[in-house]
Amino acid sequence: MDQLQQLKQMTTVVADTGDIDAIRQFQPVDATTNPSLLLKAAQDAKYAHLLTEAREWARQHTDTSHSRLALMTDRFGVLIGREISGLIPGRISTEVDARLSFDTQATIAKAHQLIEQYEALGISRDRVLIKIASTWEGIEAGRQLEREGINCNLTLLFSFAQAQACADAGIFLISPFVGRILDWYKQRQPEADFSFEKDPGVQSVSRIYRYYKAHNYDTVVMGASFRNTGEIQALAGCDRLTISPALMQELADNDGALIQRLRPDMESNDSKDVLDESGFRWAMNEDVMAQEKLAEGIRNFASDQIKLESLLGQS
Repeated sequence: MDQLQQLKQMTTVVADTGDIDAIRQFQPVDATTNPSLLLKAAQDAKYAHLLTEAREWARQHTDTSHSRLALMTDRFGVLIGREISGLIPGRISTEVDARLSFDTQATIAKAHQLIEQYEALGISRDRVLIKIASTWEGIEAGRQLEREGINCNLTLLFSFAQAQACADAGIFLISPFVGRILDWYKQRQPEADFSFEKDPGVQSVSRIYRYYKAHNYDTVVMGASFRNTGEIQALAGCDRLTISPALMQELADNDGALIQRLRPDMESNDSKDVLDESGFRWAMNEDVMAQEKLAEGIRNFASDQIKLESLLGQS
């Protein structure tokens, strides 16, 4: 078997793309999207009919309480999700507008709107994950949504404190960003050896995984944002890994043996700790990398959301 096939035997493989053709080719269990991926899809001619459908739907549903642009972008994301859900057996992750990352109630309201749209299209909520940035406000929104039976994917996760808070909130799944952590360290230490298990992003996900398993948390760990296949190989055995089509192809072209690096019976060096809001904010303040990458990620997703709105707003 090639390494992609081997990986699928020990880890749930998730497609990190909005490209329906790539999902059809690699046959992942789940798929994730974000504003950047949706913007890329919106610029592809093969999705032009979904842009038209989103614009028409928004014209019919705009009222004083909803922006037409916001409705169009939400609808386009849901329509892409609908197409993808027809190709996978598992779940599609759809992201809440990053500009709501510091507003708990607005995030909850947006999640309700997205779920309502999916259910109106015949896609039940148990096939959808609502993606929310791992701010304190986002985690609190996830806590309430989980209680309502709406499962969440807490994304832009860079710190152990974020992972602790998500587990305590009963979040269904987290997406710790491996590659963006590596980017931060490489920028500051360009000559350092960050290969394989020396990769700080790999070390972060491994630590979180061991902590969750040792303390019996049900929250799923899904490594994300990979820069190379070495990071994926070093995390083989993680609950889930969301991988771009290009890296899935590299794995499919590699016939070497893949060793399982993470197992549920692994021990953790971290004692169980429940963070309150002040404890969470202090831990984030002390973690310069996490603080900077979270803020940067929110800004970049918000920027791509605005670009997507501009594209959809063109008649």
